[in-house]
Amino acid sequence: MAVTNPAGFWKRFAASLLDGIVVGGPITLAGYLATGTAEANWFTSLVNVLYALVVPVVWHGYTVGKRIVGIRIVRLNGAPVGIGTMFLRSVVGGLVYFVTLGAGLIVSAILVAAREDKRSLHDLIAGTYVTTDPPAVQAAGPVGISS
Repeated sequence: MAVTNPAGFWKRFAASLLDGIVVGGPITLAGYLATGTAEANWFTSLVNVLYALVVPVVWHGYTVGKRIVGIRIVRLNGAPVGIGTMFLRSVVGGLVYFVTLGAGLIVSAILVAAREDKRSLHDLIAGTYVTTDPPAVQAAGPVGISS
């Protein structure tokens, strides 16, 4: 399946910013209440990783920020993302950005701006892309037997 309706840089940036505000703020507050420190700690790191791994899997590729903006993550073949795909995208992609001291983030921004399919480094690693297409509606089966 071909990449359809890829989301561009600004929509993806807005979704990340919204995730940081709407989800990151409460996670930081909860981390402070749980550990007594406002700095990044094991609690906030764990909850952020779980959020990035689980929420897109159970919510059709959306995170809170992506849902607000109207974009979502899908696999290249159009299938929903799974935990393994999100692990590659979030954890392995994050490690690439960490090891390159942030240079990978700059490369990703350029890729999203320049590539026709708008795929970043972590999309290339995980075999995903971000689209404005809504999830496919499941065909409804019979609700009941009528006479």
